[in-house]
Formats: sequence, structure tokens, C-alpha cells
Amino acid sequence: MAERKLEKHILVQRSIIKKYRKTIWNGFISAVQEYELIKENDKIAVCISGGKDSMMLACCMRQLQQFSKVPFSLVFLVMDPGYNKENRELIEKNAKTLNLDVHIFESDIFEVTDRVGGSPCYLCARMRRGCLYSKAKELGCNKIALGHHFNDVIETVLMSMMYSSEIKTMLPKLHSTNFEGMELIRPLYKVKEKDIISWAEYNGLKFLQCACKMTEKNADIELLSKRKEIKQLIADIKKENPEVDDSIFRSLHNVNLATIPGWRDRDSGELHSFLEKY
Repeated sequence: MAERKLEKHILVQRSIIKKYRKTIWNGFISAVQEYELIKENDKIAVCISGGKDSMMLACCMRQLQQFSKVPFSLVFLVMDPGYNKENRELIEKNAKTLNLDVHIFESDIFEVTDRVGGSPCYLCARMRRGCLYSKAKELGCNKIALGHHFNDVIETVLMSMMYSSEIKTMLPKLHSTNFEGMELIRPLYKVKEKDIISWAEYNGLKFLQCACKMTEKNADIELLSKRKEIKQLIADIKKENPEVDDSIFRSLHNVNLATIPGWRDRDSGELHSFLEKY
């Protein structure tokens, strides 16, 4: 008897817990457990941008839901901020391939950021977050899950130090300041980008890269990205110190305040100096 050929979405899902169990699944589960990202009866909107990170996050969340002892529900939420026809179709095609029942809604974010000018990436990110919170809450969700990963975390640290004169990064979870009762979680916090890329290539999946209208009109915007500079910096240092990315990540969990001359209070935002208790 011929062996039954499994559907594509089953093979893709299976690869996460088999071939990529150590590099992806274990990191995903570790973050969920260590940072207590999912509670009983949560209704989580997994926000899908169409890129590799958010699509893989959706697959991980679905896998966890199927076998978790903690009951929770999922909504796969896609916001179309003004994608061109080809990009919209690619998202819909991948959702079908991965058997994700996505809820798509539209916004005019690309149009607004183009019209306003200034820093389009910052404005777009802020507006996207607000739209996602609003739609998720409308659908009865109490959390949104974003696809930020390990590399986003450590790159943000260096970007903040070098370009904003402060030490900060992304938290694994945080309460929304504008949408009462809503939280944001980042379940891929411990998953490295290179492993997500490997997963996508292994499964023959092609996802959106940058679908921003501003980038389409001016390719230099992406080339001048500070994040790309930081990626390259870390890559260069890794040639001499292969563990540098892990060291940066671990340092975020091991801050020695006794040696810090100044810090900002988490709740009040008030600045403090070591001289206060010197």
C-alpha cells in the first residue's frame, strides 16, 4: 500500500517540532513559560504582517494550542495597510498554504504616513500597533502576539545606545497604555532569525520582505536603515566572538544596577542617580 502523502501545511507544521525542535520550538516554549505569556482562557490575536516571522509565529501558536494543557483561543489577524495587489495576494496564498484561517481588515496607514512625512517607519509602526489593538479588542481578544524575535531584541539594545543615548529593548510582554485590559506578547523572544530563515527555506516558503510603499518609491530608505547597520555590526563581531549575540541577550537579564550611574523609574519615568544613595 502506497504511503499517504501529507498535505503541505501538515509537513510545515511538523517541521517545527521535528527538524527545528531544538532551534525554534524549544526557544518558543521556553519564552512562553519563562515570561508567563499565556494564561488560561486567553484569547490571543496573532498579528500576521505577511513576513516570515509572523507567519511562523502563527504556526507555533497553533501547534501549542493543540497540545497545551492551558486552554486558550486564537485569532489570526491580518491588517492590510495599503499593500499592492501582488503583496496582498501573496499573504492570502501563504495563509491558504499554511491552512491559517485569517481575519483580514484594511486600513489607510500607508497613505497617511506618505502624506504626513517625517519618519515614516516610526509613524507606521505606532499606527499599526494601535489598529491591531483596536481590531483585536473588537474581536474579543485580550492579547496580541507579535513576531519580534531574538535578533530584534538585541539589535534594539544597540540601536538605543548608539542613536538614542539610552539603554532599553523590547520586553517579552507589556500592558497596553491606550487599550485597557489589552496586553502585547512576543513568543519568539528566544528564537533566532537565522533559524526562522532556515525553516522558511526548508519548507520552500516565500514570504513578504518589506512591503512598505515608501520603500517602493525610494529604495535608499531601506539601505539607510539603522537596524541594518546594527545587524552588520553584530555579524562582524561574531566573526571574532561567535557567542556575542547570546551574551548581549543574557546581559539584559543580568543588569547590575549597583554599577549604573543613572536609571529611569519604570512606573513614574523619573530619572535617578547613584548619588542618591552614595
